[in-house]
Amino acid sequence: MSWRYRAGLFLIGAVVIIWVTSAEVTQDIFVDYKQPFAVTYLGASLMVVYLPIAFLKDWFCNYLKRRSSKSGKNAESLTEFSAGLNGGQKNFELELPGILTRKDSEADLSPHAEGRPLVSKHKDDAHMLKQDKELTAREIATYGFYIAPIWFITEYLSNAALARTSVASTTVLSSTSGLFTLFIGAYLGQDSLNVAKVVAVFVSMAGVAMTTLGKTWATDDSQMNASAGKRTLVGDLFGLFSAMSYGLFTVLLKKFAGEEGERADVQKLFGYIGLFTLVALWWLVWPLTALGIEPKFTIPHSAKMDEVVLANGFVGSVLSDYFWALCVVWTTPLVATLGMSLTIPLAMMADMMIHGRHYSAIYILGSTQVFAGFVIANLSDWFSKKLGL
Repeated sequence: MSWRYRAGLFLIGAVVIIWVTSAEVTQDIFVDYKQPFAVTYLGASLMVVYLPIAFLKDWFCNYLKRRSSKSGKNAESLTEFSAGLNGGQKNFELELPGILTRKDSEADLSPHAEGRPLVSKHKDDAHMLKQDKELTAREIATYGFYIAPIWFITEYLSNAALARTSVASTTVLSSTSGLFTLFIGAYLGQDSLNVAKVVAVFVSMAGVAMTTLGKTWATDDSQMNASAGKRTLVGDLFGLFSAMSYGLFTVLLKKFAGEEGERADVQKLFGYIGLFTLVALWWLVWPLTALGIEPKFTIPHSAKMDEVVLANGFVGSVLSDYFWALCVVWTTPLVATLGMSLTIPLAMMADMMIHGRHYSAIYILGSTQVFAGFVIANLSDWFSKKLGL
């Protein structure tokens, strides 16, 4: 297990905490400012701040490379000057013939292959391979513009679900994205399909189903009734569609960024997603309002609400979404998606400690299964090797 994979697992824990907190704050915002589109548009557009950060980082890295190469050239010149002072010595490598003959080499070379500089050719091929892997800034921008609408739809549907149903219901429905991630990843050839991964997904899905069927109750019955009355079919459908688009975006992100993020700078990619959202998606508020999905657009009525919405946008979207992208790139889409299912047991513990809510044995067992599915997904390759699956 590489350090990137370990860091990805650590970031999954951090993102789960941030997302549960942000969901609670977002639902509180919708009490006085029920504008899912405005909250989504602000959060997604704020990711444009990653563009100047990424380009500044590139400039600084190039500056350090230029300085190091300049220092290397000076050191090489000094070495050559010192070698020139030692009059009788010659460089043995320079006197070697540039052509390898059959009797000088044990390798079985063809007549055309003889005489070719093997080492330099290998270096050139490695350089060309690296060039093929890395995406240019223009290609990153193109991919960012491709997947920006998918990310915006995912975020909007999630916020629209929060405006219409409870945090617990939205969290449970979002956790079904593991199933979509598994099969979309297998269909696009981004992830392999084995028995252990299928078991992990269905264990997690069974846990989600059990938390849905499990009973919860609060000390104050009115609080429980208000929570149950808030749940609507439209909100649940929005949560389910958000899980579908989330699975698609997760797989595409991994496909574009590479195995460990070596093909694309994730900061630039999310920066271009923010830029595209800011410039090209603002007009969607009109058809959504005309269809009755979105209420008439208004701005927050107080400075305090402005500050809460802005702070939640930075922490709940800009920071957490970038951390989540690193989780996807540094681990796997399936592990990152099932890791987000840990919001269910975390939300359960938070409700027990903060709101004094009680949970049935079925709900607690379901939360345990969600965690078990996450563990199995991380050990899927190990299980496959041990059991020969």
